[in-house]
Amino acid sequence: MADNKTLYVTKEGLKKIEDEITELKSVRRKEISERIKEAKELGDLSENAEYQEAKEEQAVVEAHILELEQKIKNCEIIAHRKNTKVVQIGSKVSMKDNKKNLMSYTIVGSSEADPLKLLISNESPLGQTCIGKNVGDKLEVATPNGKTIYTIESVE
Repeated sequence: MADNKTLYVTKEGLKKIEDEITELKSVRRKEISERIKEAKELGDLSENAEYQEAKEEQAVVEAHILELEQKIKNCEIIAHRKNTKVVQIGSKVSMKDNKKNLMSYTIVGSSEADPLKLLISNESPLGQTCIGKNVGDKLEVATPNGKTIYTIESVE
């Protein structure tokens, strides 16, 4: 992450990032180090594919560790205020579309978004449009199928 953009995460999301860093540093680094050691024992490094692959993997892992550490440095824990009717990051929003289909999503930071689990990013078109809105508000959102009108039914 070259920019210092704030990353919004839940406490659980932060723990996942921290756990991933721990795994990379304590397990993956050791595995790669062992592969490099074994590859060196095979001889000529200039023509040693195992050595080159291990070094490349090492570079990828180290870059990923740096990226995750930067995320932690620039993160803000989502402090969701309960008992509010205003949509914010961390809110569970129930809404109806113009076909009266009821759907519920939780607005999360982009690093935790998972549409299959009904977690949508605050940076997505729907997430951005919801932020700051109240129960009863109508939203117009550009979707792949054209503009869709949503009505906010509840906010938790």
